[in-house]
Amino acid sequence: MFTKILIANRGEIACRVILTARKMGIKTVAVYSEADKDARHVELADEAVCIGAPPSRESYLVSDKIIAACKQTGAQALHPGYGFLSENAVFAKRVEEEGIVFIGPKHYSMAAMGDKIESKKLAGSAGVNCIPGVNSAIESAENAVEIARDIGYPVMIKASAGGGGKGLRVAYNDKEAFEGFTSCRNEARNSFGDDRVFVEKYVEEPRHIEIQLIGDSHGNVVYLNERECSLQRRHQKVIEEAPSPFISDATRKAMGEQAVALAKAVKYQSAGTVEFVVGKDQSFYFLEMNTRLQVEHPVTECITGLDLVELMIRVAAGEKLPLTQAEVKRTGWAMECRINAEDPFRNFLPSTGRLVKFEPPKQTMFASDVSQWQGVRVDTGVQDGGEIPMYYDSMIAKLIVHGKDRLEAIAKMREALNGFVIRGVSSNIPFQAALLAHPKFVAGDFNTGFIAENYAKGFRAEDVPHTDVEFLVALAAFVNRRYLSRSTAISGQLEGHELRIGSEFVVVAVGQEGNGISYPVQISEFSAEKRTGAFRVGANSYQIHSDSKFGEVRMEGTCNGRQFTAQVERGTPKKPLAMRVIHNGTQLDVMVLLPRAAELHALMPYKAPPDMSRYVLSPMPGLLVDVAVIAGQKVQAGERVAVIEAMKMENVLFAAADGIVGKVLANKGESLTVDQPIIEFA
Repeated sequence: MFTKILIANRGEIACRVILTARKMGIKTVAVYSEADKDARHVELADEAVCIGAPPSRESYLVSDKIIAACKQTGAQALHPGYGFLSENAVFAKRVEEEGIVFIGPKHYSMAAMGDKIESKKLAGSAGVNCIPGVNSAIESAENAVEIARDIGYPVMIKASAGGGGKGLRVAYNDKEAFEGFTSCRNEARNSFGDDRVFVEKYVEEPRHIEIQLIGDSHGNVVYLNERECSLQRRHQKVIEEAPSPFISDATRKAMGEQAVALAKAVKYQSAGTVEFVVGKDQSFYFLEMNTRLQVEHPVTECITGLDLVELMIRVAAGEKLPLTQAEVKRTGWAMECRINAEDPFRNFLPSTGRLVKFEPPKQTMFASDVSQWQGVRVDTGVQDGGEIPMYYDSMIAKLIVHGKDRLEAIAKMREALNGFVIRGVSSNIPFQAALLAHPKFVAGDFNTGFIAENYAKGFRAEDVPHTDVEFLVALAAFVNRRYLSRSTAISGQLEGHELRIGSEFVVVAVGQEGNGISYPVQISEFSAEKRTGAFRVGANSYQIHSDSKFGEVRMEGTCNGRQFTAQVERGTPKKPLAMRVIHNGTQLDVMVLLPRAAELHALMPYKAPPDMSRYVLSPMPGLLVDVAVIAGQKVQAGERVAVIEAMKMENVLFAAADGIVGKVLANKGESLTVDQPIIEFA
């Protein structure tokens, strides 16, 4: 067994590998860019080596620097994690040639299966059903359009070295095929250093189901059941679960055996995943093989009780697999939500900056400890006060739950999301909460087009289905009443004028449109010592108890005898006197007022925000990589005016209406902030 390994990655996967290595008594070496000098993976590792400037192409993608770090520290093996160089066969071969063990498949297996074009040819020759398409690199956008017409729209344009939703577009017409080819090529070149692109038929209403497998150097390969990954947004997985609520045992067995046969054909060693697109009739087609550990591997660990990172390390060290196919378990139901730094209410644009507050829910399961089941686990590469840089992936954490069945897993996940406190950057937690509450998701009735169909106009606050807004109102009144009780104990109050607390209040919702709905609240009983109170909001009564301390954002307790987790804090960025309540993805900003104060508040004037319709604003923090217009130029609605790059994704800005460019206010290469003006129309 190795005594020291280097992790050629960053973020949560680097932390994940370090935890298992620590359990196995193996020393670890972290590599980091200048942007990651204070990152969590650097703190967790035994040693750390700086490998360059923040952009990936100057640090995490530079194989020379990573191999030099191995030699400098005496690391005998290297774990690539996922992304970056993890599926680069040239890198894997070079690592082996330098006398370092690559903790992953052999380079020849990776070359055969990691390349999407070659893997399809190989799968076809092995008798695996493949989707119609052109499995050779396309030279030009015009060529892509011709091929797309021959196959028939819709088509999928995909980078050969792609992954994680990068370098992938679906085209429904010639214009989309032409533009999609160019974007895919650019993204692939920037993210993977390989700009080859191919085209295949896009199967509509498909499910994305993948088989996890593990092979050793002695010719043994077993499959570890499947993962349901159909809930995707722009080809990026949002919620993953294991097992799938869709396929039968017979389909599971057939998919697993086919995946194993394919792996054995290329002498596959280590962990890998064979992805399939599955039709309504449970017919399945080979999509690709991911020759690395997947982001969503924890759900497989939950249902099988296996530590996949440990198995990868043991296989790389020459050990045999410790189990046969018949010994693979499938117990309970696991789900994973990817918690990303993005604003779901602004079309999921990246949100970078400092994590002012980061409090994950209480964990009862842990990465590298597969002995604890039926609980909550958080895999993350960040910590309170850390930075979400603009150079890398938007993932903050992975939230994983394990229940005895699917409904219990959903309930656990909703409660865990309620307790996940993130401040300083926006997160997609409200969107995750809405998906988990959607009747079709609960019923298991969804495919890869689910999000596009149900949120075609984007995600709005009204898309979050909260069945009991009055509960949020009662919660705000409860917290306010606790603070008032504490104020009565202040010494030195003028005799005869001490603070007296009434039993009637008005909770006023305050939003962007000024004065909102008013909720009269009657408090029939309250005990500061017992931390309980009875509140009436409209026709509903709420008996609330909570032992949460003053100043804590996460609030746990009971309402009418049922457990709840919510978030309550005093003061919002724009309204310091307001109170914010968050539960099941719904956010309510309110002011708790006396009845007379509520009457006066209703008379306050509303200050409208300035009109910014003449400007093109940066919708997120990022790098301005292109300005496509100049002052005095006539522009038509829908015309491309600028391109911003953030978190490895290109975001194209278009003109909202016809007009003439008055001024260009930002220059190419400039780092932009949210809502910074780029172009002003005359």
